[in-house]
Amino acid sequence: MLVWAGMASAQQLTTPPSGDNQKAKVTQFIGPVEVSIAYSSPDVHGPNGEDRTGKIWGEVAHVGFIDQGFGTSKAAPWRAGANENTVFTVSHDVKIEGKDLKAGSYGLFLAVAKEGPYTWIFSKNASSWGSYYYDPKEDALRVEVTPEDAPYKEWLTFGFEDRLPSSAKAYLRWEKKRIPFKIEVPNINEVYVSKMRDDLRGSVGFKQENLLTAAQFCAQNKISMEEALKWVDLSVSNPFIGVENFNTYQTRAALYSAMGKNAEANTQMDKAIKDPGATVQDIHQYGRSLLNSGQKEKAMEVFKFNAQKNPQDKFTPNVGLARAYTAAGDKKNAIKYWELALKNIPENQKQFLPQYEGEIKKLKDSK
Repeated sequence: MLVWAGMASAQQLTTPPSGDNQKAKVTQFIGPVEVSIAYSSPDVHGPNGEDRTGKIWGEVAHVGFIDQGFGTSKAAPWRAGANENTVFTVSHDVKIEGKDLKAGSYGLFLAVAKEGPYTWIFSKNASSWGSYYYDPKEDALRVEVTPEDAPYKEWLTFGFEDRLPSSAKAYLRWEKKRIPFKIEVPNINEVYVSKMRDDLRGSVGFKQENLLTAAQFCAQNKISMEEALKWVDLSVSNPFIGVENFNTYQTRAALYSAMGKNAEANTQMDKAIKDPGATVQDIHQYGRSLLNSGQKEKAMEVFKFNAQKNPQDKFTPNVGLARAYTAAGDKKNAIKYWELALKNIPENQKQFLPQYEGEIKKLKDSK
């Protein structure tokens, strides 16, 4: 059977990695931002089993920039791994040790120092073998970091730690050293909104709760709020999913409040609590938020409305009134409504009975 030369050249034979330095890859998400490091992992004992302890940093991982006797580079850093380039890939623009790095894939090299900081190098050349063809003109970024002593590690390993909502720390560990670098997404909320915007153009946007969740995120983080108001309106006007309800009014109110438009926010919440779908707890929590923001008179109105709208509930509305009268300094009525509430305490609230009784005791003791 004849095999075309073109077909043969397109195939690759699978063989063990050079020097038995197995390939590895680690991935970490920082919110929606994906970061990965692909590398080949040598071990301290080397391909022939020789113990190289004490000879890794400064010998195997050579110091500075050297002529390795092959390739075009006469001043090459260490490849930060083995075999092909170690490749750092990030899906969005980030900061590395406070410096900007664009989204993309980079060859990751390390300039080891005898003393002082090491230098991480992010090269636009991510497809070479080792650093034999390293060219400083292809550098996208260099950052200096302080190497750290660490427990012994046989195999060169990359990892991530200090994982926070908008940052993480990558590190290389091998033998008895650890060399970190910090990755930050300074505009993490903008990245989220951009992703939400794209998501909402698809089938995700045909669920009202998704539009409202995106709008609420904008309110909480004070970002893209005018656009978020349009998402709320769309959640109502869409003929397939649209309905005006407590959640839509409340979400608009949160956006107006974040924009400093308190009158508009109060108008939306007045509509929200009067919506037929507003529950006792919905109204109660709104009253609590008003108390927490110092709006005592408005809170009193809301708690009274809750009691009027939900006469069948003898517990939650009375707790609200007790808190409102406490805030107003009316101890007599505060005690009255606490006692009414505790006479009708539901089973799922009995675990909090000592706390409620403590509120009454405080009021009585302060007479």
